[in-house]
Amino acid sequence: MSTAEETADGEMSAWGEVTPDAARRLLVAAVEAFAERGYHATTTRDIAGRAGMSPAALYIHYKTKEELLHRISRIGHAKALEILRVASRREGTATERLADAVSSFVRWHAGGRTTARVVQYELDSLGPDARAEILALRRQCDAEVRGIIEDGVASGEFDVLDVRGTTLAVMSLCIDVARWFNVDGPWTPDEVGALDADLVLRMVGAAK
Repeated sequence: MSTAEETADGEMSAWGEVTPDAARRLLVAAVEAFAERGYHATTTRDIAGRAGMSPAALYIHYKTKEELLHRISRIGHAKALEILRVASRREGTATERLADAVSSFVRWHAGGRTTARVVQYELDSLGPDARAEILALRRQCDAEVRGIIEDGVASGEFDVLDVRGTTLAVMSLCIDVARWFNVDGPWTPDEVGALDADLVLRMVGAAK
């Protein structure tokens, strides 16, 4: 399956909110192009060609290439925040909630690695205003995980000296999955999610 097929069939189901169909096709094509070539090496002609459209058609829906990246980043980060928020606010112990948050977040990065690579690693390609908006969403994601760790420390479930530093380590572990995960490799997204959840619980000193 090509990156474009993978994007359309599975990990890009979140793009259903993007309308009309032509705008969604262009966005999917942009994700594919940015993931393969990088933002700066991709032209609007590349994107339009992948979508089977003319370059002029792209400007009907997106004023600039950056607008495409901004929309991809905003939707992707909103989805990531939703995943973490659901896990952090569910019933259960801090240990259960942290394991759920990590496994869910990792599965999203592995199963949707094409999108996640663009969402997580092209931040510096955005202009100041768009970048500030995405950074605010990232801070909210961090806050959800940090809140779980703080709860675990308060309840005595976790033994953590530096909550902020540990939060950074947890988030980095999850996000980096998008860089190395290979669908043809030895692990499924579920298996990587379970592995990283176990590693994180060990990191915070959770009792087994």
